[in-house]
Amino acid sequence: MKKITVNADTSYDILIEGGLLKQCGELISQAVKSKKCAIVTDDNVDGLYGDIVVKSLENSGFTVSKLVVPHGEESKSHRQLIALYNFLCENDITRTDFLIALGGGVVGDLTGFCAATYLRGIDYVQIPTTLLAQVDSSVGGKTAVNIDSGKNLVGAFKQPALVITDTDTLSTLSEEIYAEGMGEVVKYGMIRSLPLFEKLSEGSSRKYLDEIIAQCVGIKRNVVQNDEFDTGERMILNFGHTFAHAIEKAAGYGNVPHGKAVAMGMYMITSAAEKQGKVKKGTADRLKKCLEANSLPHEYKISRDDLYRLSIGDKKRTSDKIRVIICAEPGNCEIITLSLNEYRELINLV
Repeated sequence: MKKITVNADTSYDILIEGGLLKQCGELISQAVKSKKCAIVTDDNVDGLYGDIVVKSLENSGFTVSKLVVPHGEESKSHRQLIALYNFLCENDITRTDFLIALGGGVVGDLTGFCAATYLRGIDYVQIPTTLLAQVDSSVGGKTAVNIDSGKNLVGAFKQPALVITDTDTLSTLSEEIYAEGMGEVVKYGMIRSLPLFEKLSEGSSRKYLDEIIAQCVGIKRNVVQNDEFDTGERMILNFGHTFAHAIEKAAGYGNVPHGKAVAMGMYMITSAAEKQGKVKKGTADRLKKCLEANSLPHEYKISRDDLYRLSIGDKKRTSDKIRVIICAEPGNCEIITLSLNEYRELINLV
């Protein structure tokens, strides 16, 4: 079993190995003090893993309640958040108890934000079951829900008490959902690891899954430890996301999966920046080929006016400036501050 420790405001371990779900009760009992918890999962994941997790917890002496939410981006909403608060009250979850997020990024974000705010904060454990959640959203403590004005605009920083990554859960993912997770994996190669990027360009990621997940988590761990609250270096983890969030909003949340939107956002901004001379010639084409090798799209049909309008609400905007992440070449990224006029000029090259 691989163990990666994150030394943030709260220190916690990320455990990576196949078969961990059946051991989750024992593992969680070593990380938390309470013997009472509430699981939050979705209607797809519950049928696959809900009983396994509940049985393991109960065998380890935990009292367990469970809320099953509809799968999909629409559950990352204030409506579902309020329903979760009420569920916790009805099941007498107190400040010393904890939550478990069992599922993908939507469940993890919803549960984490609830844990950050319910009774002014209680513990939670992440059990990510998708590739995207295992390499990215379950690690680092960013939690949020969406509002009509944009994605992840209401949230909080809340580090989990433990992350249990059972790589066996990836065997049940559809090719489409697996590919969505690869969007975030390619991002890690682009921002911090040329060897990872080159390996991904071969298109055989399933051969190295445990290694790839550990590499991505290790990169994110290092960045989070340096900048937990996203005021500097951590912004590099948003490579491709400024355009991606605009694409998701334009398409209607849930219609373009997040990882695929990130893939398109990475290519579109790299291509535009290359035309400005900010990126080494040929980098956009290398990225495009890597995305294609991993069954990912590279472009989205959106007008430049809409891309600008929908992206300037990004969290990295400050007053009349916006910070964007550019990769001059695979494995080498930087944060660039642009005026809104300069940002518009960049978008005009998309």
